[in-house]
Amino acid sequence: MNEWIVASPDNQVSLTFAVRQAQDGGNAMVYRVAYKGESLVEDSALGLVLQGAAPLSRDVTVLGVDTRTHRESWQPVYGERSRIVDHFTEMTVALLETQGEGRRLALRFRAYNEGVALQYHIPEQEQVRSFVIEEELTQFAFAPDSTIYAEYWPEDEYHPIRVRELEKRTERPLTVACANGPYACLHEAGMNHHAKMLLAKDERRPDVLRASLVGPTKGEAPFDTPWRLLIVGDRPGDLAERSDLVLQLNRPCALEDTSWIRPGKVIRETTLTTRGGKACVQFAKAHGLQYIEFDAGWYGSETDDREDATTVSVDPQRKRPDWDGLDLPEVIAYAAEHGIGVWLYVNRRHLERQLDALLPLYGSWGVKGIKFGFVNEGPQEWTAWLLEAVRKCAEHRLMVDIHDYYRPTGYARTYPNLLTVEGIRGNEHFPTARHNCTLPFTRFPGGPGDYTICYYTKRLSNTRAHQLAMSVIVYSPLQFVFWYDRPADYNGEPEVEFFERLHTVWDDTKVPLGSIGEYAAIARRKGEEWFIGAITNERARVLDIPLSMLEKGRTYTATIYEDDLAAGDGKKVAIRRLTVDSETRLRAVLPSCGGQAVHLAPV
Repeated sequence: MNEWIVASPDNQVSLTFAVRQAQDGGNAMVYRVAYKGESLVEDSALGLVLQGAAPLSRDVTVLGVDTRTHRESWQPVYGERSRIVDHFTEMTVALLETQGEGRRLALRFRAYNEGVALQYHIPEQEQVRSFVIEEELTQFAFAPDSTIYAEYWPEDEYHPIRVRELEKRTERPLTVACANGPYACLHEAGMNHHAKMLLAKDERRPDVLRASLVGPTKGEAPFDTPWRLLIVGDRPGDLAERSDLVLQLNRPCALEDTSWIRPGKVIRETTLTTRGGKACVQFAKAHGLQYIEFDAGWYGSETDDREDATTVSVDPQRKRPDWDGLDLPEVIAYAAEHGIGVWLYVNRRHLERQLDALLPLYGSWGVKGIKFGFVNEGPQEWTAWLLEAVRKCAEHRLMVDIHDYYRPTGYARTYPNLLTVEGIRGNEHFPTARHNCTLPFTRFPGGPGDYTICYYTKRLSNTRAHQLAMSVIVYSPLQFVFWYDRPADYNGEPEVEFFERLHTVWDDTKVPLGSIGEYAAIARRKGEEWFIGAITNERARVLDIPLSMLEKGRTYTATIYEDDLAAGDGKKVAIRRLTVDSETRLRAVLPSCGGQAVHLAPV
């Protein structure tokens, strides 16, 4: 068996490509991955199935192997870190089919200190010009007793199971707690012109995952598939700290001027009235929010294909008894006078029909961003439409928030006007504390998630201190912090100052503590300030959070927002202050479903 190995710059991660003898004669392509000298992914198949042709997966010879090392440091427009080091070793294997049509294929493998990635390249050739990829044969053979955190739809809860227990295809990113200790997160990156990948149980190897495309992909050579990537680490927190790997596998920013792209916090206007819009503007200005948003209903029923998103015509079903009209231009002008931007929601039914008319119109109105609603996603044609819509929005200096099921694969590096996406079981579902303690290590390694944080609504199943902490746990450059709330719900609660101080993009992110589904503590830095969010599941516990991320030799004032245990109802937040430094271990006493939010400023 011929083998070729590519190793990460620190030699801790390696990928081996091999052409081995097949049981039924001929040969087959496989790969495997090792982490710190131990097997992470055992021998796993590779290949593509093109329509009307034999699988491009076996009976090949290696024409050549090229390797290169790449290192650069780049600065994203925004992110969880202000600077990203892109350092990898790449191996490209050129292959020739020895049977049949004699087709050529190349495989690119990258080894990073943070994980590995692989990509198929169909070179220009007489044998393959235009084609349809019907199926991908890539397998991911983790140790049989590994635990995967499956989701059967993008807003599902997580199901910790073995691969053999999978009932149907699962979403990505998919986190794996490997039986021999490490953790891995399986995802795709650069999915810009291709059908989405889900993950299924292999029929012949029921302990093995395989790529499962949601539909065919048409292409013309030369052609690159999306990257299939594994983020790896010793602990769950490593997956969250290494999420930039998804961005690194995308093209650099395509926009010359990004000064108009401004992340921030937003409150939804729920009454669809001029009066309510102005009240939200005043609330946003008073509490450090940058935007207000008008959601479904401002131009009619979002489920009626006949509605016109170029006109203001409030859905009668959403008019409350005290409804007294919506003058949207007046609200936008009023907001601009007070330094607040306005976002508008548009359902995909009307985006698909009216996009080219809406964008210049909204730009002329002074709208800052569009929230896409209930988008079609998955098949190649809808991926192409959706990302073309993001590009068109950039031409009109409009930011974008994509709802509902779409999940990020790093396109925001290329078009950073795509601030956030949903694709998450967020506060609209009032998820359990266990679910929230799962998200940092499962959904968020894949990219931002618009969780739509609530605070005052009575339907919350977790404490208010937990909700404060979630604003740090959640990474979303556009962050909703009062989703089901109104300005009138605010009664001077002093802890709201934490939301006021909060940022939505960061210079650094650390995960000092975390156990999937049990608890999480995440620390994020902006300038010299640090913010920490700590949460627990339904089990009360005490966390001792190391503050080693703080600058050594400096002291900080820690303002701590935590559950008022004496009140016992989950609605009271106590505030205390401590002087701390990098040697301090901050104690968080967390009741069931509780949390702690911390703001640290240098003295």
